[in-house]
Amino acid sequence: MKIKNKNILIIGGTGFLGYHFAKKCVEKKFFVTSISISKPKKERRLKSVNYVYFDISKKKFFNKIKKNKFDYVVNFGGHVDHLNKVKTYNSHFIGVKNLVNFFLKKNDLKKFIQIGSSAEYGKIKSPQKESAKCLPKLIYGKSKFLATKFLLKLNKNKKFPVVILRFYQVYGPRQSFNRLIPIVINSSLKNKNFPCSSGSQKRDFLHVNDAIKAIMLTITSEKVIGKIINIGYGKSIEVKKVINYIVKIIRMGKPEYGVIKLRKDEAKVIFPDISRAKNLIKWNPKIKFFDGLKRTINYYKS
Repeated sequence: MKIKNKNILIIGGTGFLGYHFAKKCVEKKFFVTSISISKPKKERRLKSVNYVYFDISKKKFFNKIKKNKFDYVVNFGGHVDHLNKVKTYNSHFIGVKNLVNFFLKKNDLKKFIQIGSSAEYGKIKSPQKESAKCLPKLIYGKSKFLATKFLLKLNKNKKFPVVILRFYQVYGPRQSFNRLIPIVINSSLKNKNFPCSSGSQKRDFLHVNDAIKAIMLTITSEKVIGKIINIGYGKSIEVKKVINYIVKIIRMGKPEYGVIKLRKDEAKVIFPDISRAKNLIKWNPKIKFFDGLKRTINYYKS
């Protein structure tokens, strides 16, 4: 199914993933509106995007878009500091409820794509499958999972056109310095000593270009409504290996392993089964991890 001249609403369009998705939509000649609490950083501002600012956890602000018509909604929104439990819950669950209730009244939405998280699974053994019983432990995963259950119930009872994409760790250019890979790159470029865990845990890392490709394929697919789909690289890699590779490429930086203790409830290995993504949306990650990591390092160098 081809789409063009469509109106897309991006929740969290000023964030890392939101920016990259908005950029791709602009390239495709879509009409793009972004909702976020704060204005985009200079390097993430796009001229063709209509930026609207408000908190989706507050119902009263939705009148700012009541006259707009949207074909698709993609929800990246949510509070990034998960230590603040109230804001995390409100943004990732209450915000979703407000969005859905707003669009139920309009009744002309083709797809609502909810960007979920691997954190919804909790400590489920890897490779994690969409059919697994979720046991999230922390507030972020719990809030995301509550949103998933709420959305799927609405799909069942009211045919709300939702798709859940459960993302694993996405990395790439323009990511903020609050995630593992940009933290290590930044510290290494400044030749700093920086604290790390033992690095023995294994995680799945997906390049942002592959992540955005998955969303675009979800928009055009006709077999995804009411489905949960894992979006990840499909393989795990030891965190220590990632850190050592960055330090080796940059030739600076001094990781201090073991300073940060692993959480008792932290899973040792996390990666997804991505067979459903391959079958339903014909998606497969194309960018090899160390190639993507080298591209990312070069971006921050420049």
